[in-house]
Amino acid sequence: MNLQSIDRAGQLAGSGLLAVVMPACNEAGVIEQVLSRIPATIEGMAVVSIVVDDGSKDATGEIARRHGAVVIRHIVNLGAGAATITGLKAARVLEADVIVTMDSDGQHNPAEIEPLVRCLNEGNLDVVIGSRILEPAGMPLTRIAANLLLNALTYLVYGKIVSDSQSGFKVFTRSAVERLELESAGYEICSEIVGEIYRKNLCYKSVPVKPVYTDYSRAKGQHFLNGVNLILGLLMRLMRRT
Repeated sequence: MNLQSIDRAGQLAGSGLLAVVMPACNEAGVIEQVLSRIPATIEGMAVVSIVVDDGSKDATGEIARRHGAVVIRHIVNLGAGAATITGLKAARVLEADVIVTMDSDGQHNPAEIEPLVRCLNEGNLDVVIGSRILEPAGMPLTRIAANLLLNALTYLVYGKIVSDSQSGFKVFTRSAVERLELESAGYEICSEIVGEIYRKNLCYKSVPVKPVYTDYSRAKGQHFLNGVNLILGLLMRLMRRT
């Protein structure tokens, strides 16, 4: 971890600190735009962006650092799950009171962070999940079908189901993150988090969010091979449990 950067970010802490964790791989084309739209304060808390540069071959990390983010770099690509875990660990080092995870490809609207955080605070919840399925208008039918399939697989593996098990847009309290025991390196991290929410009896709520689908975000989304790897990862977990 870039401890020097984390120490500087820690100086933001006062009345409270909110960390936005973004795994990123080869996102130089959009990372500046995403970071520029994240508010400086949310619900009275200072906001720090943590970009986990997961072995990018472009200038993702350099651009993110120039725009004020704490940047932690994986020398090689370890996967979306591993990058998420690294970011959550960094947020704990910063002693962030609230931790948000979101995609770095522009699919998630930073303006929706605040209502999700407000829901967390006002509902006295541990986790809020931004669900694309609750209001799927504009969502490609192929993605709706894929998400429903993965919801079913998540249920088979963990015995629990949420409306959007594959959402990367989540808000956690610090205590919730401290209780999560995560090990998935790949995209199956989202399903594992669902399992942990239930295993640790965390109080959660799913809230509708509106994904932003551009040609870029469509191209950067889970392509066929990633989907196959995700399904294989979940099936392997199911086999270990039987």
